[in-house]
Amino acid sequence: MALAPHLTPEILAQQLMMRKATRASLAVAVGLIVLKAAAWWWTDAVSLLASLLDSTTDALASGVTLVAVHASLEPADEEHRFGHGKLEPLAGLAQALLVLGSAIWLVFSAVQRLRHPQPIALGAVGIAVMIIASIATLALVRYQRRVAAATRSTAVNADRLHYESDLLMNAVVIASLAATAWLGWAVIDPLLGLCVAVLVARSAWQIAWESVQLLMDREFPDAERQGLADAVLAHPEVRGIHDLRTRRSGTLAFVQFHLELDPEMSLRQAHVVTDAVEAALREAYPQAEILIHVDPEDHPIDGPRIVRDSQPIAPQPAKA
Repeated sequence: MALAPHLTPEILAQQLMMRKATRASLAVAVGLIVLKAAAWWWTDAVSLLASLLDSTTDALASGVTLVAVHASLEPADEEHRFGHGKLEPLAGLAQALLVLGSAIWLVFSAVQRLRHPQPIALGAVGIAVMIIASIATLALVRYQRRVAAATRSTAVNADRLHYESDLLMNAVVIASLAATAWLGWAVIDPLLGLCVAVLVARSAWQIAWESVQLLMDREFPDAERQGLADAVLAHPEVRGIHDLRTRRSGTLAFVQFHLELDPEMSLRQAHVVTDAVEAALREAYPQAEILIHVDPEDHPIDGPRIVRDSQPIAPQPAKA
């Protein structure tokens, strides 16, 4: 039997949180673009240009995320029976490409400045702008972390990752401006710009990795799979389960397995037990689509069975 997720008030509240988070992200990015563009115009610092480029890609990425999240929350239709959740990791890949592009452009700008060093004017102005940017970014990251934890949104989490890298970038830019403007170390600005480029590229890799894993339907972590198995086996009539498969698509979770019951049990009794198992799983995964196939306990199977007091689910291979 297949059981679709219920749009409970809690789920609707989570969807509203996701929409608000994407709007907040875009608003912060646009505000920082204006501030940093003015500061770069006054100072002509490569490190500030790096931060400005990053905020520009942030705005583009946040715009993509906003559209993707709103579309991914649309209910399943006749042409997309599993919903639109895959739009979230696709938006994450788009973010990764934009962030990587800004890193490449930053390397080019830093190399040019290394070849032709220039002094920085009005360094104090640039530092003040970067402090304001850091405060705004920190507030946004803390908000996004809460939303991502509550909703498991891939797109919001990807947005959070590159804004977290912005915090470190801002610290590097402040150090660069101070060293160049007050100590006269003109070479520090492009060198730290190159360091920022590495951090930005690393952020792009993290976002791309997580997005690809979701597009490839990666299983739940072992602890979650074990928790699912334990919840099913807690029912006294359940003899075991096998062929447990899990994946995520956006905020939706998909769980399917074969439920092993007494071969002498009537169809009506099997239905009652299956309903009870589904209710137990729904407590932990209200946004899950659950597919349960009922088998008699003595039915031959190819893979391992999970029964009470069996060995824990084996750890999955570590990622490269």
